[in-house]
Amino acid sequence: MLKLFPIKTRPFIPPKDDLFSLIKESFSNVNLKEKSIIVVTSKIVSIWQGRCLKIESIKNKDDLIKKEADFYIERNQVPKGYVMLTIKNNVLIPTAGIDENNTNGYYILWPENPCLAAKKIHNFIKKTYRLKDFGIIISDSHTIPMRWGTMGISIGYWGFYPLKDYRGTEDIFGRKMKISQSNIVDSLAAAAILIMGEGSEQTPFAVIEGINFIKFEEFDPTNSNPLEIEADNDIYHPLLKTIKWHSTKTKQF
Repeated sequence: MLKLFPIKTRPFIPPKDDLFSLIKESFSNVNLKEKSIIVVTSKIVSIWQGRCLKIESIKNKDDLIKKEADFYIERNQVPKGYVMLTIKNNVLIPTAGIDENNTNGYYILWPENPCLAAKKIHNFIKKTYRLKDFGIIISDSHTIPMRWGTMGISIGYWGFYPLKDYRGTEDIFGRKMKISQSNIVDSLAAAAILIMGEGSEQTPFAVIEGINFIKFEEFDPTNSNPLEIEADNDIYHPLLKTIKWHSTKTKQF
């Protein structure tokens, strides 16, 4: 049976704080089990990495967004100019993931190398709690086109394969499936953020148990990430390619 519960912590203070100490403090009464998934919000990973900038030190937030994004659309092209629409690390997300909620006067940037950060957290928990088969997800909130509200997405993971592949199997009427794959990692991130909350809950961790179809393995998404789709092969290619994306880097969309 699927179980999912958040873990309350002390405030994690920017511009830099110790994530491993926070884990030890917060998990002292938690019985971590094999084949569980531990979800960590991206904000505390960024603070752990020191990816924080004083808001008052930044003259123009849009310049910072452009610097952080891989691709961006100017703010004046977004309805009412609420955000800059960006792509970062193959994720369509507003403002390159830069956050200023619950930050005590800082801009919190997205974590550097989030899958590698997930690996470091995985190694620490593996050694400290002597677990073998388990996973780490680094999560953030994002929005979906034509839907109000935010929901969770993974931006980094380690310790398991992120997809369940149905290709080549038959449906209940014997029809062979050709393209269906279940996105495990983003589905779990969405469920976790639902209970972790978006406000003052102070629950930056969640533990998920009871999922019996996950393949826990030493899979390295930093070499080849099966979640990512090249734009030319994406079913949303007609929409993505009609937009004039800008970049401060040498990348081309």
